[in-house]
Amino acid sequence: MESTLPNARQRIFSIDILRGIIMCIMALDHVRDFYSNVNYDPLDLTKTSAALFFTRWITHFCAPTFVFLAGTSAFLSLSKKNDKSAASLFLLKRGIWLVVLEFSIITFGWQLDPGFHVLFAQVIWAIGCSMIVLSALVFLRPVYVGVIGLVLIFGHNAFDHVKADSFGQYKLLWMILHKQSFYAFNNRSAIFILYPLVPWVGVMAVGYAFGTLFKLDAAVRRSLFIKIGLSCLVLFIALRFSNLYGDPFPWQIQDSWWKDILAFIKCYKYPPSLLYLLMTLGISILALAGLEGINNRVTNFFLVYGRVPMFYYIPHLYIIHLSQVFVALASGFTVQQLQKGALGKPGAWGFSLPVVYFIWLAVVLILYFPCRWFMGVKQRRRNWWLSYI
Repeated sequence: MESTLPNARQRIFSIDILRGIIMCIMALDHVRDFYSNVNYDPLDLTKTSAALFFTRWITHFCAPTFVFLAGTSAFLSLSKKNDKSAASLFLLKRGIWLVVLEFSIITFGWQLDPGFHVLFAQVIWAIGCSMIVLSALVFLRPVYVGVIGLVLIFGHNAFDHVKADSFGQYKLLWMILHKQSFYAFNNRSAIFILYPLVPWVGVMAVGYAFGTLFKLDAAVRRSLFIKIGLSCLVLFIALRFSNLYGDPFPWQIQDSWWKDILAFIKCYKYPPSLLYLLMTLGISILALAGLEGINNRVTNFFLVYGRVPMFYYIPHLYIIHLSQVFVALASGFTVQQLQKGALGKPGAWGFSLPVVYFIWLAVVLILYFPCRWFMGVKQRRRNWWLSYI
């Protein structure tokens, strides 16, 4: 059978389509952050509703899928160039570039603080650091890269009990690796590590090894994706039900059947637990199988966002935050009130879920045509800097 591994002029559409879907879903979470009138954790089962819970829960698929597909894309890119040294150097430079973006343009977009008093280490930081690690791992055979990734994913929860303070002056290192934390350098500057690195490096490494499956015929790999995805979900259900291992917060029976279900799928994200990754990546791999060979108006719509993820990511953040500031000021709130609130949200601020969904759709649609234009630019031109956007 003829291999369907893409050459320089060929791409795997299912990867771009799935990436585009999760990029659009991601915007929903960010609109909720800035516009919702809810001032508690949407996953708090003592307060939330099913609609609010799933509005937050569905966005859990974004970061794991994006990091996983970044690893897969890295393998496919390496396969096209067949030059590991060049691929390693590109991953290194791109990883550093993403970390710089996270701590400059992206952090400013979240806070609009020109003093950068608090740096946010979020998903772009995790992707960048994972690419830096992957730039060294690419010299290994993909199967070994995958094994390393699986060890990190399956093993990191064994260290959940380890406290950062036990490392003394080196506690920041443990926070960076495995503990979501707020770390103050002094009275004026700090870093909020939302995405500790160990499991995310594992996800990208496994995604890299997963890329080898795209050497197979489309029908064969689709069947294999279904088996892998279902296996992830079966293992997730078994471990979650038994509470043997895989999440720092065991599943507990609630006071109603629907909360039992929500509690079952409520897995820890910071850092992503084994169960969190089995659940999200299992479904995402099934989605890859389902998207194989599909080409219609809906998939073409999402394809646009998936082809230009960074060009979409940064503007969407600024559109959401700046529009929130404008609406809040127009509603009578002061700049001082915005500055005091978390993410610029003043006290009695926000809208119901239907309004949040409306704003989300507006943001996604506003960015469609600029993204389609830039997708065309990237297809027509081969300037080196376009690969960094």
